Amino acid sequence: MTANEPVALNIAVLTVSDTRDETNDTSGDYLAQSAESAGHRVVARAIVKDDIYDLRASVSQWIADPAIEVILTTGGTGFSGRDSTPEALMPLFDKQIEGFGEVFRQLSLTEIGSSTIQSRAFGGFANNTVIFCMPGSTGACRTAWQGIIEQQLDSRHRPCNFVGVLRVRQQES
Repeated sequence: MTANEPVALNIAVLTVSDTRDETNDTSGDYLAQSAESAGHRVVARAIVKDDIYDLRASVSQWIADPAIEVILTTGGTGFSGRDSTPEALMPLFDKQIEGFGEVFRQLSLTEIGSSTIQSRAFGGFANNTVIFCMPGSTGACRTAWQGIIEQQLDSRHRPCNFVGVLRVRQQES
């Protein structure tokens, strides 16, 4: 493998929703299609109700699976009703990626104005798995993918990307 060869990662996509199913999960579809178009493999996909314990159980399974390197979640990051993705998943993290939420909200500010403060997008690492959690709208997933995640999952992106971090962390464990 050379520095110019892209590295295909194994990605799981989780939609957090009390209303979505396989027929109307446009955000999960967008993330899965975008990941595959970028040369990655979507190896798992699920829709889970917005319940702290169901979310933790699903994501914990993927974190424990050494074949899954990236988890992309959509939904449950707001302030309404049962939104609980941050409360469910942050306790699972070994390290947080503070910059993901910060940059996401900066990009989102130009699109939706001050409403971006209602987004609790966040990311982190758990058991050598990088996790990005986005709002449930397809537009928010597009902003996060195109503005941040696509480059950070591209082994050719410089000066740094999370593929290099994943590889180093895998060698250390």
